[in-house]
Amino acid sequence: MIEPKIETLLGSVDSKYTLVILAAKRSRQINSYFSQLGDGIAEFTPPQVPLRADRAPKALSIALQEIADGKITYERTADGIK
Repeated sequence: MIEPKIETLLGSVDSKYTLVILAAKRSRQINSYFSQLGDGIAEFTPPQVPLRADRAPKALSIALQEIADGKITYERTADGIK
């Protein structure tokens, strides 16, 4: 089962294509954040939702939860989505 529900996610964006691009970009940022933790660099924004201690969530799951909670916004430009 996908959590959060796809209906909830689509209510936060204007199309399913925007959702895919936004989730992929944020997922890459989260992966970069976790990989740079050992280096002591604070270049990337940490996850904006609480992480569960009982299991290690995947970066994509975290990104989708952030989108559903309205923590991630986007701006449509001529070059794409920011």
